[in-house]
Amino acid sequence: MQFPIFPLANVEAFLICAARTAALVGSIPIISGGQTPAKLRTALAVVLALVTYPVVSPYIPHQSFAPANLAILIGQEALLGVMIGLMARLIFTAVEFGGNIIGYQMGFAAANVYDPQNQHQLSLMSQFQNVFAILIFLALDVHHLFLRVMVSSYQLLPPGQLDLSGDAVPFLMEMAGHMFVLAVRLSAPILALLLLSGLVLGILARIFPQLNVFMLSFPVNIGLALLVIGLTFHMVAGLLTREFGALPERLMHLLELLRSSN
Repeated sequence: MQFPIFPLANVEAFLICAARTAALVGSIPIISGGQTPAKLRTALAVVLALVTYPVVSPYIPHQSFAPANLAILIGQEALLGVMIGLMARLIFTAVEFGGNIIGYQMGFAAANVYDPQNQHQLSLMSQFQNVFAILIFLALDVHHLFLRVMVSSYQLLPPGQLDLSGDAVPFLMEMAGHMFVLAVRLSAPILALLLLSGLVLGILARIFPQLNVFMLSFPVNIGLALLVIGLTFHMVAGLLTREFGALPERLMHLLELLRSSN
């Protein structure tokens, strides 16, 4: 069957391109959040696919596929797009995890707010740090990075060459482990000060038994934590800038690992 304007091979090639593009748009932080309407995400994915298709068309096989083979190829492209977006998603997960740790230590365990991006409850400090990370993400134009990576990915990993039998999966697991390390780094100064605060309050409780240390600890811990957060803003910004700056190298390394055994 041939379409009046477009050959069937070109239509299938565009679907392959759209699968990778749509999966990447659906997994990029901020854009993939629940606050972005699904119709807007769909329209953005279609527009990006239309814009990038003429550029990446030479790397896409223009031939007629059997329905089963076409479905498998589209699934592989969608999986690759999700894996690329996952690399940035891990950074935001680390920020949220670090904020949760800080919030619990500060006494905000029961104070949660609804996060429209991830569509679940988050602690106040986790939401605060998440918004801060979003601002740095946009200020560094990291969302533009994914557009460049999307085009470059067709040169490094053309459709049909995805291979998960190499070191790509261990590399993703290593990045997931790095997420916990990053969360600890983000929360370490505040946790250290709150630990010292708890030690001092414990000593005061032993010296002055009539002192209500439990009620005193809430304003003290909250005040000290907010003070340290304000003093370490530059450190957190530098740490996130370094992580976002390392994304291009990590994404290129991931694409090379995915095709290493081909």
